[in-house]
Amino acid sequence: MSTIDLRSDTVTMPSPAMREAMYRAELGDDVYREDPTVNRLEEMAAERLGKEAGLFVVSGTMGNLVALLTHCARGDEVILGDHAHIFLYEAGGISALGGAMVHTVPNLPNGMLDPVQVEAAVRDTQNVHFPRSRVICLENTHNRCGGAALSPEQIGTIKAVADRHGLRMHLDGARIFNAAVALGVDVAELAAPFDSVQFCFSKGLAAPVGSAIVGSKEFIEQARRNRKIVGGGMRQAGAIAAAAIVALEQMVDRLADDHANAKRLAEGLAEIPGVDIDPSTVQTNIVIFGLRNPKIAIADVTSGLAAEGIQMNAISPTQFRAVTHYGIERDDIDKTLVAFRKVMGALA
Repeated sequence: MSTIDLRSDTVTMPSPAMREAMYRAELGDDVYREDPTVNRLEEMAAERLGKEAGLFVVSGTMGNLVALLTHCARGDEVILGDHAHIFLYEAGGISALGGAMVHTVPNLPNGMLDPVQVEAAVRDTQNVHFPRSRVICLENTHNRCGGAALSPEQIGTIKAVADRHGLRMHLDGARIFNAAVALGVDVAELAAPFDSVQFCFSKGLAAPVGSAIVGSKEFIEQARRNRKIVGGGMRQAGAIAAAAIVALEQMVDRLADDHANAKRLAEGLAEIPGVDIDPSTVQTNIVIFGLRNPKIAIADVTSGLAAEGIQMNAISPTQFRAVTHYGIERDDIDKTLVAFRKVMGALA
């Protein structure tokens, strides 16, 4: 039985063009800045997002960590959402390695932060009892808020708070290209308000490894040092950077297909008795939904789906997350819906 894997868009396999590019990549020592393929990728990443410079890192978690280490001194404070990936899923790295504090503000269902609550979280710099507020983080698209895409107008309301208080802005843009495609705007417009942006090649863009940080030349020079501190200096990294170049060149426009498949999945799930979902909230490639019948255990549904060849993650005792991506086709969505209906019927 073939498996339909909807656990994450990190499970994608590289395209044939990526494999060929990896095989033929020109290589050098990246720590010496002599890998021509990495250099080209970093230039492409910066240009695409409208920034001066870029830095190739191994993962989104490392990208966020290095960016925040570059923004913050020990004892500084980062303001971010309570559902942020940085807060929930990155092992407390900014505190463990950077000695920085996090100050959470509740995420709204659409992934946004309330500007009033963000402003209330900013510390009084004249009061020696408080840590120093240093940076505000947003996430776009927002993973735990169902892949919600933040518009330039929404981002602008938080940018205004940052400007009033002299704070920096960092974007966890792991799926920023999904946001740009969904909103129909240039990705550089979404990146413009931020001092730094991290984005992933290894999610919807389907490269096997890697993320990028972009920002000013001065910022990236310091980030390069911090990447080395956390063990992220790579040598002949062009072998993986080559796939990321193909991702930027060939895999952005097709994200619309993933969004269409996610919407189809959400609409089909809404028709299955006992499933709790509002398809109108699905903007990109992430579908979060629950069950209405408390007598049906999430674990039983997950195991039942696995028996049908469907892999899907439970992200809480009451919710599933399904993610569409390269390698998932319309027929796979239809097969998933048939299997889900069968499993739910057996458990009802």
